[in-house]
Amino acid sequence: MYTEDYLKDLLVRLAYHSSAIEGNTISLPETVSIIVENALPNQSKSIREFYEIENHKQAFAYLLEALDNDETLSVSMVKKIHALLTDRLQHDRGQFKSSQNAIVGAEFKTASPQETPLLVSQWVDNILYRLEKQEEVLTVLADSHITFERIHPFSDGNGRTGRLILLFLAMKYLKTPVIINQEARAKYIEYLANQDTANLTLMLEESYQYEKERMMQF
Repeated sequence: MYTEDYLKDLLVRLAYHSSAIEGNTISLPETVSIIVENALPNQSKSIREFYEIENHKQAFAYLLEALDNDETLSVSMVKKIHALLTDRLQHDRGQFKSSQNAIVGAEFKTASPQETPLLVSQWVDNILYRLEKQEEVLTVLADSHITFERIHPFSDGNGRTGRLILLFLAMKYLKTPVIINQEARAKYIEYLANQDTANLTLMLEESYQYEKERMMQF
């Protein structure tokens, strides 16, 4: 269904935009070098920034394998995606947070470490239930993404993990990816903070239509 060139293009854009939203300064051309050419960016970039980009390759490969095997979202999948994205970056990769964390600039409080495992399990069950009831997929995705980011289940890497899960669910249930564009970062953060499902759904709809056209180009 997806051509090899399109998937390569998708991975590059995913790695670039998702990392840039978190403050990574590696450019799109440099991301192409890392993902496609296995080349290091210029010396001014940190090893951490490099691995934030590089790790998307193994996480994306896992995502595609899960799609090929028709796997369903699960708590173990969430942990696996996080582990792959934070490989060589976090000692607690793939493990839920053990101490309280916070989102810079956010006025709401994230979930406590004690309640996190149950909340994530309920979050997964709620997504699957709503999708089985055939609710509007993009609305479910937007709403569940907001909830995930507010739980903030890991000590770090929540944004990148949440956006890769978003991509997985879109590819599984819509057969078309969605990517949050780094140019829309301010609006995206505002929608998360305000639990604005309606506007985040519209943002995902724009991405959905864009990816449909881009797939045709490849």
